[in-house]
Amino acid sequence: MRDLRILTGSHLKLLAILFMVVDHTAAFLWRDAAWANEAFFVVGPREVTPYFLMRCVGRLAFPIFAFLIVEGFLHTRSRRKYGRNLLLFAIASELPWNLVHTGTCFYPVQNIFFTLFLGYLGLCALQRFRARPARQVAALVGLLAASILLRVDFGCSGYGFILLLYVLRDRPLPRAVIGSCLLPSRWIAGLAFIPLSLYNGRRGFVHGPVAKYAFYLFYPLHLLVLYFLKQ
Repeated sequence: MRDLRILTGSHLKLLAILFMVVDHTAAFLWRDAAWANEAFFVVGPREVTPYFLMRCVGRLAFPIFAFLIVEGFLHTRSRRKYGRNLLLFAIASELPWNLVHTGTCFYPVQNIFFTLFLGYLGLCALQRFRARPARQVAALVGLLAASILLRVDFGCSGYGFILLLYVLRDRPLPRAVIGSCLLPSRWIAGLAFIPLSLYNGRRGFVHGPVAKYAFYLFYPLHLLVLYFLKQ
């Protein structure tokens, strides 16, 4: 597989964004569209519609975002600033997230940035308390409880998935098999491990503060665009 590792971190970011936009466009704009719910074909009891296919594509986004969080944790120059940025954009994305779901300022589930932030804190806990197992377990359990109480997107399984990617980062086959079983969408999300296996460890063309923050900003901005289109 080493000869096939042609994807940089920048390629993975673009793939994750593309999958996310396909998923959110289907979920927020075309869920009730007649053409989107006409079956292409039937597999057992399942009618395969454009809407269903688009949501399946969207399931590939989170595993890639989670993988990029682990890579960011391993290679960032300042873990404090990296975590701060995740938290700031989680807060900034909450209103667009709520609006696109309910048209109001309230939605009980928190946006994906909160999931990524809690997962990142879990990675920090694994590293910081590696010589103190009791504190490490207490910190991880506390963050797990936070993911449940805050009702973050993908819930406690999303939080656990990020930790799994870190713990099994040098064992790609167990990482893919166990990771596919951990997420709610099972094998569909597991297909994301195909592009992840083609990652060559390089940053790619997305670098520098402008490109970095544009990547962060895309999430709340695309939610606002979908909200206004939905209206």
